[in-house]
Amino acid sequence: MQPTKDKVLNVRGATKTYMTQSGDVHALKDVDLTVRPGEFISVVGPSGCGKTTLLWSIAGLHKLTSGAIALGEAWITRPHPSIGMMFQEANLLPWRTIRQNIELPFEIRRQRPDAARIDTFLERVGLGGFGDKMPRELSGGMQQRASIVRALASDPTVLLMDEPFGALDAFTRDEMNKLVEEIWLESRKTVILITHSIAEAVFLADKVYIMSARPGQIARMVDIPFPRPRSLDLMETREFFELVNMIKHDIKHQPSAKPAAAIAG
Repeated sequence: MQPTKDKVLNVRGATKTYMTQSGDVHALKDVDLTVRPGEFISVVGPSGCGKTTLLWSIAGLHKLTSGAIALGEAWITRPHPSIGMMFQEANLLPWRTIRQNIELPFEIRRQRPDAARIDTFLERVGLGGFGDKMPRELSGGMQQRASIVRALASDPTVLLMDEPFGALDAFTRDEMNKLVEEIWLESRKTVILITHSIAEAVFLADKVYIMSARPGQIARMVDIPFPRPRSLDLMETREFFELVNMIKHDIKHQPSAKPAAAIAG
């Protein structure tokens, strides 16, 4: 694989084997994935299929056993300033204010925080005036809003989202999904979302990639046909329901890795 001058994210032959005391665990096998600049994709699959391993490898947090990942001309072998990440938990340090938590990545990189950008995003996610609050003073949904600001404050090219809303109640999760779509429509960041919610994957993404059972491979890609912006009412339509059920059925019948195929949604 050759790096490209544009900001295409390329994953080629990504294979990951964990060495454990009880034996080797083959998490990923020859994963190939191309994400164009500005695309919003979701990755779904059976539990334990290697979705999070794939995401963390793209983030430069896990070293591949073999294969390569490149963002434009840069090989990804460690955390990269052009790649931001939201985790399953907000992971806000309890002894720092919301603003201080958001500024932490700048401190780690020894950069001056972009105060104006942070203020803009705090207002955008409904946290204007909460910058001096402590995490314990915010609800779970508000903490995740702060984590969105932290991930976007440094203006990354790619945003990785590892099941960030799984712990939220259904109503708050819907609100967060709509907020993420609105921010994406404004910024057109490249986004990769890992989620166990098929409905969330379909609502947010341009494409949904289905992974096989471990060792994980990309088994199928589904184009999502719904126009944007998307209303939450979309989730109540027959077309949405049928597409979600088709993907669920496909995941359920993924006993092992198989070659990738593409279908139209």
